[in-house]
Amino acid sequence: MLNAKRGKATRGQVGRAVAGAEAIEIKATVPGAQIAAALAHFGMSADNDEERTIYFFDTPALDGLKAGVIARARRVVGDEHDSTVKFRPVDAARVDKRWHKYRDFKIEVDASEKGLVKSASFSMPVAKGLIKRVAAGERPIRALFTDEQIEFLRTMAAAPIAYDRVVMLGPIRAHRWRHDDPACPWPITAELWRREDGDRLLELSIKAPIVQAAAAIGGFMAYLAELGAERDADEQAKTRWALDYHAAKLRTAPAG
Repeated sequence: MLNAKRGKATRGQVGRAVAGAEAIEIKATVPGAQIAAALAHFGMSADNDEERTIYFFDTPALDGLKAGVIARARRVVGDEHDSTVKFRPVDAARVDKRWHKYRDFKIEVDASEKGLVKSASFSMPVAKGLIKRVAAGERPIRALFTDEQIEFLRTMAAAPIAYDRVVMLGPIRAHRWRHDDPACPWPITAELWRREDGDRLLELSIKAPIVQAAAAIGGFMAYLAELGAERDADEQAKTRWALDYHAAKLRTAPAG
């Protein structure tokens, strides 16, 4: 897979790992001490960002995440709101073709220093105001997901999902930017996530067509090295970072 020291992978390794996927997303997290410098370098501030509020849905024990299931809803300021169900890892050849007819269904590869993982995700729009009503307890969580999304999860999950135990985890405040740099052939996306305890996580990523997978992996890691942006040795995935915090908080909350 990826070489942890050089950020490289051979074409053969990449080709086998990405078979059946449509795109690849290469991600790297930036250590907290370097976040301010990275944002300044790219000229990213609250004046030019896309603001989002993200909620996750899982059991307090994170049974969904352990089974490879991620469910979330996003409120995007000035844009459409949506909900997403994601399953990873997947064997692309075993994913039913019927899901591909939906505009926001995709199979892609997530690449980081820890390796390459294939995922299938299915997003659908959510009416404005609905996420707030669910967060306030005025509507059930189920209202955020379509019958098609639920059926997708049912067909992908190895075991039945205990929907009666699913709770809302969040919110996470997020800021998102897109940056074009002549030194990087692919547009760069930066996402800064903030938890209520003040901790922050910055992720830099690019997306590329699957035929460019090997070049994109090597090229983006080389770009970050030239930039001087030290990659986080722990390579904290945003979702795990958010869910671990909120689930632990829920589990330790006083009863009643």
